[in-house]
Amino acid sequence: MLSRNDAVELYKRYTESESLFRHSLAVEAVMRHFAKKWGEDEEYWGVVGLLHDLDYEKFPDEHCKKAPELLREAGFDDAFIHAVVSHGYGICVDVAPELRMEKALYASDELTGLIAAAVLMLPSKDINDLKLSSLKKKWKDKKFAAGVDRSVIANGAEMLGMTVEELMVETIEGMKGMRAA
Repeated sequence: MLSRNDAVELYKRYTESESLFRHSLAVEAVMRHFAKKWGEDEEYWGVVGLLHDLDYEKFPDEHCKKAPELLREAGFDDAFIHAVVSHGYGICVDVAPELRMEKALYASDELTGLIAAAVLMLPSKDINDLKLSSLKKKWKDKKFAAGVDRSVIANGAEMLGMTVEELMVETIEGMKGMRAA
């Protein structure tokens, strides 16, 4: 497996968008959080989160379909590729999340977008100031971050055996650990 630094370099070969990169850093942080919480390999889970949208910018019509080729060329194995691709389950691919790691990625990917949008509404723009009650209100307002598919988040929480609220708490906590490239 590539080191985090090498994974960042690989990601930047295919992505120029700063906002998409920040999203991937947020997902990486959440995946590391879940790995630590569940006693799993934080580095592996983090790199899966970091690279989950590797093909999104350059190949938007082939999202989660082009990734296997790109990841295989970079030396990743089938298990890693399955994990990355499964985050698009029911959206752009039929590859279902099976492992706990894959379910965590599927569940948290969309939710990081909702949380990031909610943070931008705060005067401080600081995730440490985001209250769960505020996020829950944003969740109920379908016009807020309308592009976030709440059914994917709810389905992912169910896959993990969590409530949406529990997933929100853990995802917020994970995003607090976001680090720069």
